[in-house]
Amino acid sequence: MGKKRFKHFYSSKEDVPLVLDSYSDLFSDFDPRPYSNRSLSGDFLRECKKAVAEKKGRLHLKFFLPKQKRDPLDEIKIKKRLKEHFHNNLLLKKIAIDKIKLNGFKWLTVGAVMIVLSAFFFDYKGPFWFNLLITLTQPAGWFFMWEGLGKLLITSKEKSPDYDFYKKMNNLLITFANY
Repeated sequence: MGKKRFKHFYSSKEDVPLVLDSYSDLFSDFDPRPYSNRSLSGDFLRECKKAVAEKKGRLHLKFFLPKQKRDPLDEIKIKKRLKEHFHNNLLLKKIAIDKIKLNGFKWLTVGAVMIVLSAFFFDYKGPFWFNLLITLTQPAGWFFMWEGLGKLLITSKEKSPDYDFYKKMNNLLITFANY
């Protein structure tokens, strides 16, 4: 298959063309359920991630299949399944990132409170156990603050690539064509 044969696959920079032998290429080989419920293939998802990494705007996922293997009813079910998968995973990734940020904010708040309490009672001359507790709140406060900031600024960003992928794929236009 030469380059000329597949040149028509790209009509704009938002196009993501994928050549399939059959619809099964999109789905897990281990899942026997119908297309409307079937799990997507890890290979397919990895290829999508690579293909959309540098693309901006509304993407157009174009599947090219042999004409004799196409079925319009299956294509409707597959489009619905793909959109459902991308939407559900977008929500799951958003929830995970929000949970990390909330935990980070909690840790940051606890650390700030510990440092303020430590500073407030710094010169207080009370019983030994109270002074020990105040002394321990200083490093604990810094620890909680730095960990909270790490969760807010670093850990949440580490989860961002998957979220960004599903955000791009959530507004995807999907078409099927012959090759």
